[in-house]
Amino acid sequence: MTDFSQFEFRNLPGFDQNNFDGFDQAIPMKTMVIYCFDPRASEIPKAVADYLGDEVYPGENKVDENGVRIGHTRTLFTLSNGGGRALQSLQSIATMDYLFHYKNVVIVHHSFCGMTSYTPELLIEKFHDHHHVDISGLWGHEDMAIEDYEKTIKHDIELLANSPLVPKHLNLYGFFYEINSGQLTEVVRVPAEERNA
Repeated sequence: MTDFSQFEFRNLPGFDQNNFDGFDQAIPMKTMVIYCFDPRASEIPKAVADYLGDEVYPGENKVDENGVRIGHTRTLFTLSNGGGRALQSLQSIATMDYLFHYKNVVIVHHSFCGMTSYTPELLIEKFHDHHHVDISGLWGHEDMAIEDYEKTIKHDIELLANSPLVPKHLNLYGFFYEINSGQLTEVVRVPAEERNA
């Protein structure tokens, strides 16, 4: 069995996980963009960076005199899942706050997403037929499909706004992206001040 422990931060000489204060100096993360893993939507992070205006994307590696990668200039990070849904992203949102102290979470749903091709009821039925398992109670029906873009985007932002895993200092944005025109439309915004009121 190979021992990869030499590549773990907590095992580096001098690293103190109890006094660790994030990787902000090495990677200045400001925004996390959550979007669908559909390759037709791959331009979404750049569109969001352009919309927000003060982001670096895609950025480049920073290396030391020995050529060791010690950081990156990117400020906008990406997280992809089916449909770009909030529920599947909660653990990453919480963890990345500990590591990077970022400021914004952006949810983007795109046109002609595969998650609009079925209803929650059909997914439950098909999963039961193919795998003989009832998934109807595993998570909310509103998180299983995209039945109405505006409602789903607002649902995902509300889910984030009300989750204890999403720190109150984060600004939340919800967008719709049209994959053929490249048009990004802001649907909802919940500033941190509003969440802390």
